[in-house]
Amino acid sequence: MPTYTAEAVWTRGEQPFVDKRYSRRHVVRFDGGAELPASSSPHSVPPPYSDLSAVDPEEALVGAVASCHLLWFLSLAARDGFRVDRYEDAAVGTMAPNPHGKLAIDVVTLHPRVTFGEHRPTRAQFVALHAEAHHECAIAHSLRGEVRCEPEIVETGGGR
Repeated sequence: MPTYTAEAVWTRGEQPFVDKRYSRRHVVRFDGGAELPASSSPHSVPPPYSDLSAVDPEEALVGAVASCHLLWFLSLAARDGFRVDRYEDAAVGTMAPNPHGKLAIDVVTLHPRVTFGEHRPTRAQFVALHAEAHHECAIAHSLRGEVRCEPEIVETGGGR
C-alpha cells in the first residue's frame, strides 16, 4: 500500500509563547518538495496570531477533497472520450459539533463547473461521471478515518 508524508514545522523564535501571543504560522512540507505556508484559521485564532495569507488546516481539508474529486473526474471524462477544457470548483466546508461534541468539518459541498470541448456528455452522463468520481475519491472516504498520534519529546541541554 502506498504511504504519503507531510511534515509540519513551527519554530518559536524570539516569541515568549507562554503568554499565548505567538504566531501560528508554520510550514507544511510534502514528500515531493512542495512547501505550503500554513497557519491557524482566523475563525479560531484572530490575527495577528493567525496569518490570513497562509492556508489553515480546515481549508486544506476542503481543498484536498475538491482536488481529489477534480482528478478523478478528469480521469473518468478522458476515459469516456469527453474533452474537458476547464474545471473549476468553489468548494465549501462547514463545521458543526460531531456526535462526541467536538467541532468537525461535517459537510464539504463541491460546486464543480466544467467546460467541455466539442464532445460533451449528456446531463445524465455528466451526473454519472461526478457520482463515479465521488465513489473513487479516497479523500472523501477518509474524512472519518482514524488519526493516530505517536508523540516524542526531544531532550534539550537545558531544563524542561
